[in-house]
Amino acid sequence: MKYTQLGRTGLKVSRLVLGTMNFGPQTDEADSHAIMDAALATGINYFDTANVYGWGENKGRTEEIIGNWFAKGGDRRDKVVLATKVYGNMAAEGDVWPNYDKLSAVNIRRAVDASLKRLQTDHIDIYQFHHVDRDTPFEEIWQAIDTLVAQGKILYAGSSNFPGYKIAQANETAARRGSYGLVSEQCLYNLAERRAEMEVIPAAQEYGLGVIPWSPLQGGLLGGVIKKEAQGGRRASGRAADTLATPTGRAQVQAYEDLLEKHGLAPGEAALAWLLTRPGITGPIVGPRTAEQLESAVRAVELELSEEVLTSLEEIFPGQGPSPEAFAW
Repeated sequence: MKYTQLGRTGLKVSRLVLGTMNFGPQTDEADSHAIMDAALATGINYFDTANVYGWGENKGRTEEIIGNWFAKGGDRRDKVVLATKVYGNMAAEGDVWPNYDKLSAVNIRRAVDASLKRLQTDHIDIYQFHHVDRDTPFEEIWQAIDTLVAQGKILYAGSSNFPGYKIAQANETAARRGSYGLVSEQCLYNLAERRAEMEVIPAAQEYGLGVIPWSPLQGGLLGGVIKKEAQGGRRASGRAADTLATPTGRAQVQAYEDLLEKHGLAPGEAALAWLLTRPGITGPIVGPRTAEQLESAVRAVELELSEEVLTSLEEIFPGQGPSPEAFAW
């Protein structure tokens, strides 16, 4: 496994991030524990989760599965850079009582304590804002975060799904307070979805944030979906299905799969390897449902794409380019 610094911090993290969203809803606890053990064995030290994972009446379940794994001992917790998120509503299903979601100081305090209990740990390494909260000023958010840092409950703060201007606003507010500010941003970014290159990634680079792309295969679109469908495998759904439903989108994906077949490359591994070549990228989040999917993702770290392949990928998925050139001269 290869490692890099997380943004401007001194923290070293693996170039793949283990996403745990499937733990509970898709992968049972025993298999989830096996995947985490395998991740550690391959050198992945950066684990990502969120308080709402498990979803619906089972929200919080994913953190519990990770906590039970930590409780097995064997230095599991010490070896892991643990990231979780706050924002989603954690009130009991059907309960409309206020202040159980978003980023008020009240909810941040409540949510971090609940996550620590489920995770069976005394601290969270990177505590991330899962979404922008337009109702809470950053002065309040940083006051809450600084208190948690002083208490030793968290070490760093990160963002997820923030536009570029909110990254700037957050860190300018932090600078005025003497707070450390955001150290990472999780954003939707992959070959087929490159809008983050316009402002989000440049803002992250300017402020020293590591960039952690989520959905690096665009919901399976970049994992060889057309060939899998033809072979009777799992059909596309969500964003992938929407893209394939259009003649232009399907032709684009077909060209992508044909290119990689020509060069003897696995589509999913190539898509991850491409992300690892991009400026400002710390490492993509991979969310394996099985140990085999994890093994495939790990191979991508050692995969070096040729200039010919990289050039062809740019032709198939050109992206919008940086701003303001993307929408102006």
